Amino acid sequence: MKQMGRAVVAAFQFLSRLPFPIQIQYTKEVFASSVLFYPLVGAVLGSLIILFGYGSALLFPSILTAVLTLVWTVSLTGALHLDGLMDTADGILSHRPREQMLEIMKDSRVGAMGVIVCVLAMMLKGTILFTLLDHQWTWKLILPFIWSRWFMVVGIVGWPYARKDSGLGSYFKGVGLGKLMGATIMAVMVSFVVVFVGVEFGPSSTGITLPDVLSILWIGGGALVFGWIIATYMNRKLGGLTGDTYGAVNELLEIILLMIGVAVF
Repeated sequence: MKQMGRAVVAAFQFLSRLPFPIQIQYTKEVFASSVLFYPLVGAVLGSLIILFGYGSALLFPSILTAVLTLVWTVSLTGALHLDGLMDTADGILSHRPREQMLEIMKDSRVGAMGVIVCVLAMMLKGTILFTLLDHQWTWKLILPFIWSRWFMVVGIVGWPYARKDSGLGSYFKGVGLGKLMGATIMAVMVSFVVVFVGVEFGPSSTGITLPDVLSILWIGGGALVFGWIIATYMNRKLGGLTGDTYGAVNELLEIILLMIGVAVF
């Protein structure tokens, strides 16, 4: 039980900047167990983002609300995944040999391709948020944040670790199919809770309907399909995945799944 408690704390401290004034020992066992709770972290972050968007929309015009919500989204994670996206872009888009790509990704300095991809990603996500403000915001928009983090676990299990040395991603070498199944169960459970709460306490409580259930399938299926495509491409370029690519996949999936949400919700 104590191990699971430490794993929950580790998941939140690693994937977010939410204040957890608890000191734990970060062992490989704790890191491996923490992936079970990645979807839960996504649900909490998604809820905070949607609540912030709701509140800001009551006070400010749509464009300002979209920008403020984007800033809030980045601040909740400390730009962790965005940093991974920039490093990955610098490496892969350099079109160098594999080993040089990995060395470029380790460099703490950000290159031109990283900046370009970051700006494009933020513009796209901000535009999506602005578009959502023209529609009725729905609690289903939390789902992309759940399932993008679920696929991080798929990436850890489904592809080898690219580096020979011990980077941060090496801490997840103990993660196997059992942890992936646990994370999948967690993602499904949290998704149903989100949809149930959103429906029951929303403006028009009609109970959970078939479209509500299908929304989980749309987002979960989208995460699997598009995440697999992205991870396979990165694996082909790098000979595996790294901690940076896990973050990059999450960032790209958030954008794609939010776009799916705009289309189907």
